[in-house]
Amino acid sequence: MPDPVLALDLGGTKIRAALVTGAGTVDGATATPRLERVATVPTPAADGSAAILGAALGLAEQVRDGAAIEAVGISSAGVIDTLRGSVTHATGSLAGWAGTALAPVFSEHFAVPVGVLNDVHAHGIGEARFGVGRDRGSLLLVAVGTGIGGCHLIGGSPVLGSRGAAGHIGHLAVPEAEGVPCPCGRVGHLEGLASGPGIVGLAGRLGADVAITDGHGLARAAREGGEAAREAYRLAGFATGRALGGLLNVLDAEVVALTGGVSEAESPWRDAVADGLAHDAMDVVADTPVLSARAGTHAALLGAAARAIDAQHPS
Repeated sequence: MPDPVLALDLGGTKIRAALVTGAGTVDGATATPRLERVATVPTPAADGSAAILGAALGLAEQVRDGAAIEAVGISSAGVIDTLRGSVTHATGSLAGWAGTALAPVFSEHFAVPVGVLNDVHAHGIGEARFGVGRDRGSLLLVAVGTGIGGCHLIGGSPVLGSRGAAGHIGHLAVPEAEGVPCPCGRVGHLEGLASGPGIVGLAGRLGADVAITDGHGLARAAREGGEAAREAYRLAGFATGRALGGLLNVLDAEVVALTGGVSEAESPWRDAVADGLAHDAMDVVADTPVLSARAGTHAALLGAAARAIDAQHPS
């Protein structure tokens, strides 16, 4: 039995870590991975990169607890230079995160190889190999939550792009978002309208109760029949579906996996996504299965571990 991989998922609100065994392939077959010593700490997001790295290293050391490890696999928010293991661009949700060199710090601390990739790319690998994408040739993962991200995977491997920025689905322009500011600084992108915060803002513009300030409150209002909340989910879902339809016209993925807090809310959103996809998808791709992700809450840890193993045992 090979040594486990120490996997970390560095997000805007929490840091997760675990020892992962069996995330690689054996004789061409994908094993069922095992996670042990899963632990979480809050991310000191406002305190700067040194504090975030310190919290991540402390949690990693706690999880390792003297165990021999083969490698470290890190999933991180931000655009990642996977060759250098560093963050090239990041939003303000993690103060000072852009420019952080993750791989050198963890490599020096643990004296093993370190692999780093974007969190949605890691999630995509986890879902492609251990979720709805298992045994399928290609997968489009779409994560709709605080932001909107995605990953296109072929044969279980992510398409990263030349700068590590592939998959920013939230920054596609959609007609429904015309005039709506996007967190990236542009106007008219899907994320500004159809992310969790975007839908809350949209509901407010449609007349929802001003006391509704987050996704949990909006989802509750939608369940209770609030017209503005339900219409906000419908409009956002339709716009998201239109973006998916356009992506399928270009990528022709075998299956789509939806994940993230918005996708899990009880609302008209899911039906509206289907309507939007039907509006824009060509007939040849219109029947592409759109499924709920199944790899679980630790999909990014699984993906980070698998990517680290791939680097050690290239096919």
